[in-house]
Amino acid sequence: MRAPTTLLLACAAALAAPFALTARAAEPVVSVPEMDLTRYAGHWYEIAHLPVSFQRKCAADITTSYALRADGRIEVRNACRTADGEQLQVHGTARTVPGHPGRLQVRFAPAWMSWLPWTWADYWVIELDPDYRWAMVGDPDREYLWILAREPAMDAALFARLQARARAMGYDLAPLVVAAPLR
Repeated sequence: MRAPTTLLLACAAALAAPFALTARAAEPVVSVPEMDLTRYAGHWYEIAHLPVSFQRKCAADITTSYALRADGRIEVRNACRTADGEQLQVHGTARTVPGHPGRLQVRFAPAWMSWLPWTWADYWVIELDPDYRWAMVGDPDREYLWILAREPAMDAALFARLQARARAMGYDLAPLVVAAPLR
């Protein structure tokens, strides 16, 4: 008699599973509908990020700077300090995604490789302060996430709100690295 009951419970669970997942599904990751690249350009401090291989040596003073180029692309400069005090820098290029003001694609590979689609990574601004004082950047696959600010520290309540938004979009923040002080 146990086998039919167990089988019945297993079937009920299997049938209910898609509905349970739908009820808890994350919001889609969407980019901001408007963004002025001129205002977005400039110097940003990294407040937090999800771990990525290319930042594994960064221990402090993580920054990024954007400069508009005459050809319509954006010059990107990322910098950080390692645990032993060495200053690391990497330069890249970003391009806009037509029809999506808050979406960029970034490339750190050499220019001669730019024709290869896999050299470009999605860089979506998913939350942006109206005064461009902070931004949250991610990707549609939820692999990358950065919280940036114009100052080297962030208000703890604002940081908590941005984390809540990221969680609502389905980001796993368990491994989040907080790289700057919260006040």
